[in-house]
Amino acid sequence: MVTEFRAVTTEADLGLLDRALRSLSHDLGDQHMAGLDALRAGLMGDTPAAYGLLAVEGGVIGAALYSPVFSTAQGAPGVYVSDLWVDAATRGQGTGRHLLAEVAHRAGVQWGATWMTLAVYGHSTASRRFYERLGFAPQDRVTKMRLPLAGFERLKGEGR
Repeated sequence: MVTEFRAVTTEADLGLLDRALRSLSHDLGDQHMAGLDALRAGLMGDTPAAYGLLAVEGGVIGAALYSPVFSTAQGAPGVYVSDLWVDAATRGQGTGRHLLAEVAHRAGVQWGATWMTLAVYGHSTASRRFYERLGFAPQDRVTKMRLPLAGFERLKGEGR
């Protein structure tokens, strides 16, 4: 069977992406807060905040969620892969690599991306090895920081 890569553009595909991302959250031990409404708003609005991609071979065997970024240090647009999931039964067969290749291609066509970034959980050593085999390298001089909802709302309110 040949793997089909399909952009998430329909309600049916949105449901498939939701199930894949819930599986990823479960695999990582994360709380999953992005339900269908959040995914719909983020992927299907006038200005999408992200794009979804499904790897389908009979059923869904993989999924990716990605979005545009721009770096002055890189001097070019890139793509941030926030989520990459491969079904446990098909891991080790190239699905993750092919999904990332398809994301790179689509981001290159859609907004001229020339580089890719992602984050890896510290406890996910198998994932880190996978990314390193593809040529990803840790950014030792960078500390990833996040402003949670309460702080974001407070800061957002200062802008008015």
